[in-house]
Amino acid sequence: MVADKKEAKLWVRQQNALYKKAVWGVVFLGFLNVILGCIQAWFLASALAHILDSSMDGFVQAVLWFFVTCLLRILLNFTQQLIANSLGQKARSQLRKKLLSQIFAAGPALLRSHHSSKVAGLLVDNVEMLEGYFSRWLPSSYLWALAQWFVVAVVFWQNRSAGIILATASLFLPIFQAIFGIATARTSRKQFLALSRLQGRFLDRLRGLATIVMAGRSEQEAEALQKSADELRQRTMKVLRVAFLTSATTDLVMIAALVGIVITESHFLLHTGNISQATNALFAVFMVPEAFAPFRSFSAAYQDRARATETAEVALSLPKPQYDNEQHEFNLGDSEAVELKFDDVSFHWSDDREWVLNHISFTLRPNEILLLNGPSGAGKSTLLELVLGFIKPTNGTIFFNNEDITKIKPKELAHHISYLGQKPLLFFGTLKENILFARPDASEKELQSAIKAAAIDKFLPQLPHNIDTMIGEGGFGLSGGQAQRVAIARAYLKNAPLILMDEPTAHLDKETEAEILSSLTNLAKNRTVIIATHSAQFTALKDVKTLNLPLHQYVTEKGKS
Repeated sequence: MVADKKEAKLWVRQQNALYKKAVWGVVFLGFLNVILGCIQAWFLASALAHILDSSMDGFVQAVLWFFVTCLLRILLNFTQQLIANSLGQKARSQLRKKLLSQIFAAGPALLRSHHSSKVAGLLVDNVEMLEGYFSRWLPSSYLWALAQWFVVAVVFWQNRSAGIILATASLFLPIFQAIFGIATARTSRKQFLALSRLQGRFLDRLRGLATIVMAGRSEQEAEALQKSADELRQRTMKVLRVAFLTSATTDLVMIAALVGIVITESHFLLHTGNISQATNALFAVFMVPEAFAPFRSFSAAYQDRARATETAEVALSLPKPQYDNEQHEFNLGDSEAVELKFDDVSFHWSDDREWVLNHISFTLRPNEILLLNGPSGAGKSTLLELVLGFIKPTNGTIFFNNEDITKIKPKELAHHISYLGQKPLLFFGTLKENILFARPDASEKELQSAIKAAAIDKFLPQLPHNIDTMIGEGGFGLSGGQAQRVAIARAYLKNAPLILMDEPTAHLDKETEAEILSSLTNLAKNRTVIIATHSAQFTALKDVKTLNLPLHQYVTEKGKS
């Protein structure tokens, strides 16, 4: 879904309103800086006028005041930049938290409608690009007109003819800038879309790298990526060309104003004898760059505004939370147990495709284990996705303790489910950090209990730094069985009443599988468990029920069909 431009602008204005007071603080410091710039230019003009007149009376005093204003401007610039950067950091942090909350509220189904690279790009790249919007664009958008016309008024007060020339140049500049600004926004938008497409394509190809190599299409895909990268390069260069033209327009108008003032004031500069008039003439010349400095900052930050609109469009494309704060607040109470019921559940991906699941009905109570049997493609993972909330049933209802699962907040649902897949998601960091990922606030006692329950303590002595050993992305440095034990330890720490497992012992040897199965048996105690597996060893577990897919024959007792 592409957000409407009006909605995007409204979203941007809402962000502006949140930080309006802080922005005005930066604007106030910027205006003080402009006032100091006027004072600085006056003392510099006075010092040079004394030199031109060969008069040292008052020269030293003017030079001293010039250096004092220089130091004050440096301190003021530093303070202004510090506050502006702090504003940008705070705004990005709060916006990222807000978007994360919205994504969590939408639940796993979000990834069915939005590519994961798009969501990741929004949270990382898009939000990070707003640093310039909050720290540069917002202050300069308020400051440029106020500061520029303040300078024009000061010059006009001191020198009428120079003030008129400067005012005329200031009036024409926004017209030229508007033309190039629109072009900059359009080229920037196209460049952003090209970047998003390249991100999605690269992530897709990276995920399917093994399949691409086996299919012998590595060269074709490399060429396609090269083509997308070249398109992005061309669009980026176009953005830079338009940006340079915008900057050149400002320089040309400023030079024209400078030349006009120098010509009209040349008789005061060439004929000495009147220090006051020479000072006024030099002051008007020095104030030309000062008058255009606010607009230059405004123009340089224009692209930051375009990025804010792009971010708004992506953020608005996220689904809105379907549940209010009071309704559908699911609570297990003191029972800490889950009864899962499928009531005539069917699912297919589209009307022109066959049913993946057809009229599935069963009831799974606490302390019971459901084994999903069937060949690959029979629908085992699809059934798990239905329980996890990635997809919704086409027909029928899934009940979670007699509550329709589609009416439960995704965040609440995720709180009561632990998931163990074929390959655990491990990240670069210590082994301890990877285990605590399930519950960062867990106590040391709870951590050690999970480590022992998952039998991680058996291989800890083999690691160079015990639990503080660094492991690589994807579990590099650990065997398949060791990585799976980390996932089991996470499940122990989370202590969710419903556990879903999708081929948890796949790609493991028989001995390691038996060890993992022992840990999983302990994990399954007093919990409701669904296991999708091809392994016959899981049938040895107690209180096992079996669902054969795609034959839809439900077994209520072990060994009976």
